[in-house]
Amino acid sequence: MTPPSASFTSVPAPSSLDMPVPTKSLNANGAAPQQNAATAALASYKPHLPIQAGKEPVEDYNGNYRFAEIHESYVSRAMTARYFNDMMRTATSDVIVVGAGSAGLTCAYRLAKSRPDLFVTVVEAGVAPGGGAWLGGQLFSAMVVRKPANGFLDEIGVPYDDEGTYVVIKHAALFTSTLLSKLIALPNVKLYNATAAEDLIVKKDPQGVSRVCGIVSNWTQVTLAHGLQSCMDPQTISAPVVVSATGHDGPFGASSVKRLANAGLLQMGEMAPLDQGRSEDLIVNGTSQIFPGIICCGMEISEAKSVPRMGPTFGGMFASGLRAAKLAEELHDRLEIRDNTVVGERA
Repeated sequence: MTPPSASFTSVPAPSSLDMPVPTKSLNANGAAPQQNAATAALASYKPHLPIQAGKEPVEDYNGNYRFAEIHESYVSRAMTARYFNDMMRTATSDVIVVGAGSAGLTCAYRLAKSRPDLFVTVVEAGVAPGGGAWLGGQLFSAMVVRKPANGFLDEIGVPYDDEGTYVVIKHAALFTSTLLSKLIALPNVKLYNATAAEDLIVKKDPQGVSRVCGIVSNWTQVTLAHGLQSCMDPQTISAPVVVSATGHDGPFGASSVKRLANAGLLQMGEMAPLDQGRSEDLIVNGTSQIFPGIICCGMEISEAKSVPRMGPTFGGMFASGLRAAKLAEELHDRLEIRDNTVVGERA
């Protein structure tokens, strides 16, 4: 049951994935206009292509393999209907997680799994979610995780070698692919990859408190091409709570912290040189709400609070994501939300 403070109103995905059918209007002579072929095809479209007798698919690897029949339009509509249904559904979410690296994925998974009443939208600028967690240091395969963060590996079922104060996963991709598949399978999660958070929505609530209320989104390739072409406007995703986990490298590194700093809403630090012995504790314990409505985690904390970088150890990312999930849940439950808008915060 969704608590009174929850902002998300579920838009059920129709079993038939209903397509918009043009309404029948009359022309100047009072007669129904003749439909063109494209309009007629759309009006008669149903998201099911029956298998015809004699054309059954055959799974035979001795040279007689045959797929079921398809028409290109069914492929296009199957993708388009679901994507735009997702966009309608997520236009107002409960929590947005920006950045799907190890911290962002961990945060989204823990939050969505522990709170099925909340809808979590994850936005990742890259085509491949996972950030830098597909490999260990210097493009090596193994991933090193300091204890006690190995507890999260036990939770999601990732095996490792125990080497005392730390554990080693044989390949970083084993962690990332496992977590990613578990996250996407949850019914209250939508991941938009190849999608950039170009900006933040910042508005004052009725109490006069300026707060982050969502993100300004666009396809990443459009965002990167703004210098080449004007007037490629974005759109928005609203949520009472935003978690930013955009890391510290690349074209979108620490993007939320940088945007708040550029707007004069936050004083930004600068990432300090590497110190593995100190960095992970500081990043986990420094994970916090950096401005009303937005929680910062992962390596973005190093930019926000001048924390040393940690190098190729990943336990701090997991634990920071877990702390961010806890803080996001607590913040959401404190907020007074009406019509998907924050009207105040309970002490």
